[in-house]
Amino acid sequence: MSTGEQPEMTDRHEDEYTFDDVSVVMGTYNEEAAIGKVLADIEEVTDGKAEVVCVDGSSDRTPEIAREHGATVIEQEPQGYGVAVHAAITEPDRPIVVTTDCDDTYPMEQLPEFLELINQGYDVVSGDRLYHGAEAMPAFNRFGNHAFAALASLLMGTRVHDTTTGMRAYRREVVESIEWTENTGLSAELLIRPLMRGYDIREHPIEYRERAGETKLDPLQGGAEIARSIVKVSLEERLRELPHEPTQQ
Repeated sequence: MSTGEQPEMTDRHEDEYTFDDVSVVMGTYNEEAAIGKVLADIEEVTDGKAEVVCVDGSSDRTPEIAREHGATVIEQEPQGYGVAVHAAITEPDRPIVVTTDCDDTYPMEQLPEFLELINQGYDVVSGDRLYHGAEAMPAFNRFGNHAFAALASLLMGTRVHDTTTGMRAYRREVVESIEWTENTGLSAELLIRPLMRGYDIREHPIEYRERAGETKLDPLQGGAEIARSIVKVSLEERLRELPHEPTQQ
């Protein structure tokens, strides 16, 4: 796994992925203040070629705004972050899946860099919000995200920098090869399991912006759930790596 500066763009070949091969997916919940801008940014950056899927449990105009921008909206009773995002990443059938949040914190203008890194051979490209300092992130959240990364690094034996980012690109075979189990901690699980199973992961610096609208996650309760998921998933993957004794007949 590696972290680095922005990649040098290379000449594309016919067998490389384009935005016609990309689905951008997100869980949405009462984000009418931001969803329109996020979807407009995706449309502009990808020239309208990327498919957009929103799994929505809103009581405001979020799903209507999403449909107005051409997104596929899957309505779902609110059941938490992980349930929505899991449904979103498994719905499309395009070969590249990009997750993002719908609160305008993530830079859709960097989508071409993520696609370029996938074309360079990475299985997962994970946006590193903390690389540039994440000044727009509340200080408590920033401290928590550094702590989550330190905990995951210790348990995995591999240095990671941002375990809970919501902006990642995945080859579809990665998404389909793993059974995802977490809810609040799904963002950490989506990094830990592929990394510990030997997939080629790249953490890529991104700019993180101040969110539009109100946060839905309680920082203390949510933080505890994420920490529990990091420990649980890391230990499960460690046990999975252990050789199994043959069964005695």
